[in-house]
Amino acid sequence: MWNELKSNLTSSLVYIKEYIFFNLFVILIIYALVENAAVIIPLIILLIILSFIVLTFIGKRRNKELEEIKEIISNITKNHYENEEEIILNKNLLSLQTVIKEMFIKTKNDIEYLQRLQQMRSQFLANVSHELRTPIFTIQGFIETLLNGAINDPKVNLQFLQKANQHTINLSNLLNDLIDISMIESGEMRMSFRYFKVKDFLIPIFQELKPLAEAKNIELKLNSISDELSLFGDKDKLKQVMINLIQNAIKYTEKGNVEILLEEESKCATIIVRDTGIGIPGKDLDRIFERFYRVDKARSRAVGGTGLGLAIAKHIIEAHNSQIYVKSELNRGSEFSFKLRK
Repeated sequence: MWNELKSNLTSSLVYIKEYIFFNLFVILIIYALVENAAVIIPLIILLIILSFIVLTFIGKRRNKELEEIKEIISNITKNHYENEEEIILNKNLLSLQTVIKEMFIKTKNDIEYLQRLQQMRSQFLANVSHELRTPIFTIQGFIETLLNGAINDPKVNLQFLQKANQHTINLSNLLNDLIDISMIESGEMRMSFRYFKVKDFLIPIFQELKPLAEAKNIELKLNSISDELSLFGDKDKLKQVMINLIQNAIKYTEKGNVEILLEEESKCATIIVRDTGIGIPGKDLDRIFERFYRVDKARSRAVGGTGLGLAIAKHIIEAHNSQIYVKSELNRGSEFSFKLRK
């Protein structure tokens, strides 16, 4: 009992200034109203005793509220609550209850985000391991075959070396993409925004990729663009986006054409890459910008895709405060587009 009384008094000390002020105020009133000195002293003693009892009850109530708060917080840390509606304090603590609920929601969201992040990291590492292992083992297989005697066979030795070389190129592309996406997602990608002439930007890209299209008997077309049109952005990073989009269009188009178009508006312009290729199934459209996601894994590896190009393109376009859009129809083709401001 003494320990409880001591605890209550200790808890009520937070109100000691108010306690002293109140007693002094009442004592002054007693002195002002009571003329009989013999009555004043007992009244003051009675006042102090009553104030002490009230202070003890206040301390007890405060202790009870503190214990209630501690229990709620303890339950939150132990994940005893499924949702914020289970958090209930007494009516005198409604404002604090609201704050605790907000804290609970934020903590829960942070934990879920960290769990998703950990899952993504684990999946990313597994994907990276798999993607690295495939070309390394393939190169190793070709070299071992050559060392076991195929190097002396003129019918296959050059073919094996060419295939091993192609896989080293694929491996180099994968490592470069891994470095790019790592820098982007860690916030280390440096952007250099400035105005540039769109025609001067697109023509070199068109000329660079035209032989790739011609090798597949596909027509690569660049529609007319105003000589004076300038857009705002990082020219080098946008070139990386355009090369990825156009290369993908060529890779997945067996016949027809790939077009590079520009639609001008009052405050911006839309750059479009359209093809007549195999298209993308509707169920995959929402996932094609994920790292290592491939609609057709076997085909993607066969044409040398790393599975990171569209993820990198998406990050770069978002860094320009824009979005990359895709429309596609199976066996009819696909269209990728994004806007840049003037």
